[in-house]
Amino acid sequence: MLITSSVLIVLGAAQAYAATTTKSGLAPQFSPVFPNVKPATGVVTSYNPGPYDNSPTLDTGSLKGYPNAWETPSTSSAEVKAAYNSIDWSKVPKAPVRKQKSDGNWVSDSDGAKDPYCWWSSTNCLTPKASYLPDDIYTCPKKGDWGLNYDDGPFNRYTDENAKKENPYAEPALYNFLQKTNQKSTLFYIGSNVATYPAAAKRGLNDGHQLCVHTWSHPVMTTQTNIQIVAELYWTLKAIKEATGVTSQCWRPPQGDVDDRVRSIAWQMGMRTVLWDEDTNDWDMPAPGGGNLSPKKVDAYFQNLINKEKAGKYKTGHIVLEHELNSATVNMSMFWMPKIQQVFNVVPALSCNGITQPYWEKKFVYPTDNSGNVPTKTSTAVPTASPTSGSTTCTAGSLGLGKGDGYNGACCKDQADCQDDCLSGTCNGPIDPNPSTTAPTTAPTTVPTTAPTTCTSGSLGLGKGDGFNGACCKDQADCQDDCLSGTCNGPIDPNPSTTAPTTAPTTAPTTAPTTAPTACTSGSLGLGKGDGFNGACCKDQSDCQDDCLSGKCNGPVNTKTSATKKTTTTKKTTTTKKATTTTKKATPAASCIAGARGKKRGNGNTGYCCSSSDDCIETCRSGTCGL
Repeated sequence: MLITSSVLIVLGAAQAYAATTTKSGLAPQFSPVFPNVKPATGVVTSYNPGPYDNSPTLDTGSLKGYPNAWETPSTSSAEVKAAYNSIDWSKVPKAPVRKQKSDGNWVSDSDGAKDPYCWWSSTNCLTPKASYLPDDIYTCPKKGDWGLNYDDGPFNRYTDENAKKENPYAEPALYNFLQKTNQKSTLFYIGSNVATYPAAAKRGLNDGHQLCVHTWSHPVMTTQTNIQIVAELYWTLKAIKEATGVTSQCWRPPQGDVDDRVRSIAWQMGMRTVLWDEDTNDWDMPAPGGGNLSPKKVDAYFQNLINKEKAGKYKTGHIVLEHELNSATVNMSMFWMPKIQQVFNVVPALSCNGITQPYWEKKFVYPTDNSGNVPTKTSTAVPTASPTSGSTTCTAGSLGLGKGDGYNGACCKDQADCQDDCLSGTCNGPIDPNPSTTAPTTAPTTVPTTAPTTCTSGSLGLGKGDGFNGACCKDQADCQDDCLSGTCNGPIDPNPSTTAPTTAPTTAPTTAPTTAPTACTSGSLGLGKGDGFNGACCKDQSDCQDDCLSGKCNGPVNTKTSATKKTTTTKKTTTTKKATTTTKKATPAASCIAGARGKKRGNGNTGYCCSSSDDCIETCRSGTCGL
């Protein structure tokens, strides 16, 4: 799915959106009519700059009256026929319905050297040969821009054998992560996934993301007949409309497969084609719906993009293909996003092309940058008054957590009343037309260490503490409160430990705890040596249902723990693996930062504790990486 530089032709930056017949002669568009669709509930009616809901779970109810999920929809539906009959078929090119072999290769992979139908899968063509169609959107014209986008969402929860591994990464996991990193994206939704998980689509819209179409069942579109194409697009448009209240004007063909026949049908149904010019290949990693590509190779793709940008080798920005397909792709994105934000200006793929209104519903006007401000010429523009001196000075990354006037300052009084974050020393939200005269001019620069309830704003519980307060917790995994306005917002520990460690011990436990089954290492997340149920708290993450909170495992007590079970667990580790582990621990790389979870440099097993964001099941405990 990677567009090679030898084939890609860099086009001009004329990426304007056209919604109807234009002076340039573009074919007319129409918004399909969706019968029996009730107004969407629980959604915003215009672009939402925040604050956002960050609850970890969503309602799992589904929409009714749709084709079976992930199956080719019927072409005999009256609704599909009505949409089909609304198309001017005289303007649809007569490109062939293409065929593939069982292995996915094309029966015929070319229409000839002239490529008369601008078949992307053959030539990476991006400028339609039909003059009444607009060019595909595929890149960010401005140097330094990273057009963020995700295919295949919303990520539904599993109910089969994959549930335990996949569900922690299902929505709203990615959307909550994007909230924390102050990031918006263009989301290309599978209609089946919207119909089976409409609450996730609502969250996507409410969080300020841009919603586009990615077909109902993800077929290779040039292999579909005209009416099949209509059905794939229609049901996805309808599902998004019913769930969220918006009608998308953007779509992406699965695998990028598109020609002028498909483009024309999508365009007349109101949507412009959006592709990409860089591919992370995250979709090919081992996971449900994925392939066999090593995650380390995907890491290398991300790193290569960063290296080239740092070296000044890019003349434009890029739309970089990513997916919310499974645990592997979401985890990969979470790992790399902070690194990407340090080098690129990360904006939604449509925003970097100057597109402010991605729907037929024109009350939705989106920013074209990361300021959070919509264009001032629209009805939803924000005030433009200048702030008072110093009121926009803030600590980068403070997420609005600090002392302020509730609007700017540094940047808000507290998180609950905050609509803007601190980015590069400036609050990114709208300017307060009536700023408080008491807003601070500088942000705190030191971390208080004397009082247990005094903390650094925005610390999110990361720091040395007693596992309950302090600054604010011993570590993030054992934290239920954050630092707001210099105070931890969780309950005060009525029995604070006087022996809570301030540094990690130098030796790692070698056996599972046997005296106190509910005693555990704060923040262990069940990763450590234990009895597979409690202890510290589980033998490994895959067999874990509880974490360590305030020194106790939060899951049920194992009533069937036995010596036999421990013996069986020990037998699962082969002699080879033990020998390998012993060798690696003997090296200096075995020293690591407690709780590092393999998110930094290392050799894949020890060090920090893994070399990349691969599926690492080790974490750093007591200075040593291990299960």
